[in-house]
Amino acid sequence: MGVLNVTPDSFSDGGKYTSVETALQQVKSMVAAGATVIDIGGESTRPGAERVPVETEILRVVPVIEALKSLDWARLGSGYSAPQISVDTMNHQTALAAVAAGAHYVNDVSGGLADPQMLAAIAPTEATYILGHWRGHSAEMDRLNQYSNPAKDVAAELADRLVIAAGEGLPRERIILDPGLGFAKDAEQNWQVLSGLNYLFDLGLPVLIGASRKRFLAAAITAVSPNGEDPAAADLEARDAATAALTALLAHQGVWGFRVHNVAVNAAALAVAARLSGRPRGTL
Repeated sequence: MGVLNVTPDSFSDGGKYTSVETALQQVKSMVAAGATVIDIGGESTRPGAERVPVETEILRVVPVIEALKSLDWARLGSGYSAPQISVDTMNHQTALAAVAAGAHYVNDVSGGLADPQMLAAIAPTEATYILGHWRGHSAEMDRLNQYSNPAKDVAAELADRLVIAAGEGLPRERIILDPGLGFAKDAEQNWQVLSGLNYLFDLGLPVLIGASRKRFLAAAITAVSPNGEDPAAADLEARDAATAALTALLAHQGVWGFRVHNVAVNAAALAVAARLSGRPRGTL
């Protein structure tokens, strides 16, 4: 799943793809590199990010979705095929507008907690819902990271959200789970969640991992640096390498998908992992 932030303030690539033209060019590059899903976000969820009006979010994402749906992928050559489209939003209005424009997935990092109307709104559509673990908005989430067992607690809270989703008419077969790395979790808690993915797998649904370029990976890199650098100093190349290493390792555990910024390096990591396992890519 290639990340496409059509925002001016995302932590990694904010401001790079705010026009339809630059967004389309980036999508073409990600598809050529191996992305099968493009996740389009019109509101940053980085720590400290401010909320944007729903109208602004819709104006950012819908034109890009419409442009992608109208693109003649066959004319681009054999290396291209139309990707599925995901919208990264916590707002049901944006989700519905995106689905109406052609989105296949609604990626809600809040798991329906930020917008109480989200689950009921998505239920009558045909969209697949990515239900993320979340405890609060970016301005407050760092104060909400109290767990007895992070991996077990995250799975239990997602299980509770599945019950709520079912009550709103959203069937399990249209749900993918995301443990919400970095959302109300510090670096050590992120690693504990990843080490205990079996709790999440026990829920019997596909799992999406969104670790790409996040601070806890940067901290792991700089922890072994002879200079003891601050995690914030880790450049994108180093973060992408760490992301790819994690992608390859988690592929063997049965993770359904990986949400990444650098598609090429992660696709290469998956290809190597598949070759080592002796099974085709996508069946790890």
